[in-house]
Amino acid sequence: MEARGQVVGVDVGGTFTDLVALDPGSGAVRLAKVRSTLENQAFGVLSALAEAEVDLPALDLIVHGTTTTTNAVLERKLSKTGLITTQGFRDVLELGRRTRPQAYGMKGRFTPIIPRDLRLEVPERMDAAGEVIVPLDEAALQEAAYHLLAQGCESLVIHFLHAYANPAHELRAAEVLRPIWPNAHITLGHALLSESREFERGVTAAVNASVQPLLERYIRRLEKELARGGYGGEVLVMNGNGGMVSSRRVAREAAKTVMSGPASGVMAAAYTGRASGFADLITYDMGGTSTDVALIRGAEPSVSNEIEIEYAMPIHVPMVDVRTVGAGGGSIARVNAAGLLEVGPESAGASPGPICYGRGGVEPTISDANLLLGRLDPAGLKSVEGGVTLETVARIFDETLGARLGLSAIEAAEAVIRLANIKMAGAIRMVSVSLGADPRDFALFAFGGAGPLHACALARELGIPRVLIPARPGITNALGCVVADLRHDFVTTLNAPLDTLDMGLLHDTLRAQAREGEALIAAERIEIGEVRHLYSVDMQFQGQTHLLRVPLDGLDITRDALRARFEAAYYARFRVELAEIRAAVVNGNCSVIGARPALDLSTLIDPAGRRPRPRDARVATRPVRFDGAWHDTPVYWRDHLPLDAVLQGPAVVAQMDTTLLIPPGDRAEGDAQGNIIVTIGGAA
Repeated sequence: MEARGQVVGVDVGGTFTDLVALDPGSGAVRLAKVRSTLENQAFGVLSALAEAEVDLPALDLIVHGTTTTTNAVLERKLSKTGLITTQGFRDVLELGRRTRPQAYGMKGRFTPIIPRDLRLEVPERMDAAGEVIVPLDEAALQEAAYHLLAQGCESLVIHFLHAYANPAHELRAAEVLRPIWPNAHITLGHALLSESREFERGVTAAVNASVQPLLERYIRRLEKELARGGYGGEVLVMNGNGGMVSSRRVAREAAKTVMSGPASGVMAAAYTGRASGFADLITYDMGGTSTDVALIRGAEPSVSNEIEIEYAMPIHVPMVDVRTVGAGGGSIARVNAAGLLEVGPESAGASPGPICYGRGGVEPTISDANLLLGRLDPAGLKSVEGGVTLETVARIFDETLGARLGLSAIEAAEAVIRLANIKMAGAIRMVSVSLGADPRDFALFAFGGAGPLHACALARELGIPRVLIPARPGITNALGCVVADLRHDFVTTLNAPLDTLDMGLLHDTLRAQAREGEALIAAERIEIGEVRHLYSVDMQFQGQTHLLRVPLDGLDITRDALRARFEAAYYARFRVELAEIRAAVVNGNCSVIGARPALDLSTLIDPAGRRPRPRDARVATRPVRFDGAWHDTPVYWRDHLPLDAVLQGPAVVAQMDTTLLIPPGDRAEGDAQGNIIVTIGGAA
């Protein structure tokens, strides 16, 4: 099925807000990139719509990726939230798993989502089998709620021990407190995450409750402004699992929108790779503030429900497994007290930004280093706001880095790029080598405003043979919003040894999850094609802590087949066999995906602008530095390159939203989808 109506995808990043508007009927594409307005993201969204000259009344659908919840959690700018829990367990959120912020040394700090004075206990107790040990004290429950309201709490978490096994007390507590609590912001731990491990379940519920009012207010404000402009369609919001949910219900499970922005880029990569014949990808998204990497196998992104976004902050709802490092175009380079060069994680952001932005930035960044090395266009400095010169950038590098390192400004810039590449290569190893995957078996999908500048160097470092550069790398996250499907994920704890597990119960659990997901998708007011189901179980050897997800082909798997699958998955991950230890099934999982109509992405670059020969797209030649030597390098304008263009490095390919650097020895060629595939010279 192909899409018919006009659709807009908009992604709010830490530096820029990106927008892509597609009209499947005419093939028309509109793009926008504006500065993010982090104090109120809605302003950036509206500004992007205005810049792209989108006709809101004629629009059919808006899909939005947001950093509202992610930023709120990381910056601890949260709604005041209270917790009511089982007597004796108020400190579970703080005790955690007996780990430390720093692996070595008794240092570091940790601030729990909900402070101790707002964590209250009431008499009640279930055992692990779901049997009532202590009845719920409803009078104490009401007293606790009134106390939290008096303290100014806006949201409430009800988190009782073993509620995953029997939620009766949590459900009754909600019944009792809804007439008391002045809004709908009550989160039940089991409703969001029906699995064992009270610490992870409690933190997830606490995150959900503390960002719920923020997301609710933001979405309602955005909807109001869009309606004022004449938009009458649906607004879908990206979740961290790579799927979407209606804005009407997104705040109910607000924690699922954490990591929404990075997930949208991974979904765009999966979609593009599937269309171009690259089913196995490592995604590499380098923006202005950070770099996100993820793994895609068989055109399906890796999804995990064990993501920890920072120390002691596990959010155990399914999310695309994205790893982040503090290396973006705006990452600041400095010499530390030991005389060593450091790059990031501090960023110059959008304001003042890198020196070359001309907005008052005075600290050297990765973008400034690329400029000094000729990889970015020095002529572009003539149009920046502050009128910064190349000499000014070189002088700052010389004074702040070179003089302390015994290097020239150019050598210091090379060192900054080299160190940044090492950090980003380490992140790629985290999603590949550390999980038992060989990077040489994948292609590198490079996007983000700065990703294509560094992609070939990273691929060579890791032995990755090919790099895939999509048509619009700088707006790929916004594109991910356009192509993503509806998705609902379910996790139910079974927690039984495989030898004694009731296989009928497993099958019934998965079927029930599938039915619930189908009902949720059917309730959405948008066009859906096929509905797909992904089934899996989380397993472990008894006595171990961490879980291993084992995919299932269908519902009716046998006990022996499940054992064989787990042992094969364990061996593939750890290269060890533990035949003497019994396996256990911890969770049954189902993902229900409502596929949206397909979109033609070949028009992201206007076909009318393409020239017949690569040399007709050549706009300049300038010196670019590679491995300590300057090379006279041709510069091409990507919008003018023919689809089947072949370029031999060194070369620079510039476009509105990014710059692609092709080092000497590498070869680039276009494909029918408008992508550029770079083959790395000498890659294993």
